[in-house]
Amino acid sequence: MLPIAAAWLTAPAILRKSAARDDWKPIRTMTGSRPKMQRHSFCKFWLPIGIALAALPLSVHAQNSPDAAADYQAKLAQYLRVHGAFETEANEYWNDVSNKRRIRNAKRREHRPIALDDYVLVQPPVYAGPPRPINPFAPPVPPSERPEIPVIADFLQAAKEYFDFVPERRSEAEFKRAYARAALAAGLTKQQIVRVYAFETGGNGTYDTQAGVTPARTRAISPAIGYNQLLSTNTVSILAEQGHHFVATLRRKAQALSGSARSAMERKIEALKRMVDYSRTIPPRWSEYDRIAKHTPKGFGMHAAILDIDIGPLLQVQKLLDSVRFARAKGYAAPLSAAELELMNLTGDGNGFDMVTMPPSMRERVPTANFFQPQGYYRNPVARRTKVVAGLIAEMEATMARGAQAPGARDLAASF
Repeated sequence: MLPIAAAWLTAPAILRKSAARDDWKPIRTMTGSRPKMQRHSFCKFWLPIGIALAALPLSVHAQNSPDAAADYQAKLAQYLRVHGAFETEANEYWNDVSNKRRIRNAKRREHRPIALDDYVLVQPPVYAGPPRPINPFAPPVPPSERPEIPVIADFLQAAKEYFDFVPERRSEAEFKRAYARAALAAGLTKQQIVRVYAFETGGNGTYDTQAGVTPARTRAISPAIGYNQLLSTNTVSILAEQGHHFVATLRRKAQALSGSARSAMERKIEALKRMVDYSRTIPPRWSEYDRIAKHTPKGFGMHAAILDIDIGPLLQVQKLLDSVRFARAKGYAAPLSAAELELMNLTGDGNGFDMVTMPPSMRERVPTANFFQPQGYYRNPVARRTKVVAGLIAEMEATMARGAQAPGARDLAASF
């Protein structure tokens, strides 16, 4: 820390000049018009500034030296030179990935065979140069204004406010049984369901598990909830595309009920209809579903449906069923293994199907980067670590096998 005298000497020149000029200055008295010379108190005005400057670390003043500026500019120039070369190489690589993907999609539409050279066969470039230097003269970075990801309490509040909907929440055992019944009714297998659950939650997730939220952590890293970690965008899109089927399913359930149970189910159906009706006003594009799901209260409210004992299992099963139907529509009739189904769940149906239909010999050579966008790839440690499709599938299967032995996965298996 600097003493007050040293702080004064290192203060900007304009402050020192101002003090010298203004220490004595004419002021008007209350009773007369003639100026009267009156001394201002140094302590009242300049002493606080000196104390504040004294509290600054010495490094702040050192950073403003010519040597610090020259050092920063040299490091910045080196970084820009090295990182610029990396960016050029990376852009060429990811453009090649994108072009090859378009070629494969065109071939698939025309029912032409896809060859090994339709993929980029080298690994993406990885930056290994110096980090960007910190500018010692830059003002402090203001706190990020990016809103926090909503959590379950936010979803519940929005559901009540905008759709008059309160999900019917039951015990974990009851929810697992409802999920198993819905999966079997849709034609999914016990192994598919249990192993996808094991991969997505580690084998111990609950129906209201949200990504990143733990007993010790209240901030979410994603709006993903449940046994297969359904995103809020998935919820909105599924309600828009399949919600009328869910309404029909609940109406059949209502017919078997009576008294207060039936009344409660009918209220739930009306709330579900409000959500479905609203979702169908959204332009049927993923970007629009994503905008509504992530940035509007009504989108938050719709995601609360995943917590309901009747609607939640239908939503989660539908996401997996959509992948099965996608593969069948593309002419792939073989049953999907749990790992193959998760590939489609994890990377999207198109990219996942590309890997599912790839011959084993090609899986050993094709890098995983072919199935990701650049940011998604660099954020995914598994895709980077496993390097090729065969490695990715092997790690997924190993993770599923371990997770399937966890208590939650065993309970889910017993629910079948």
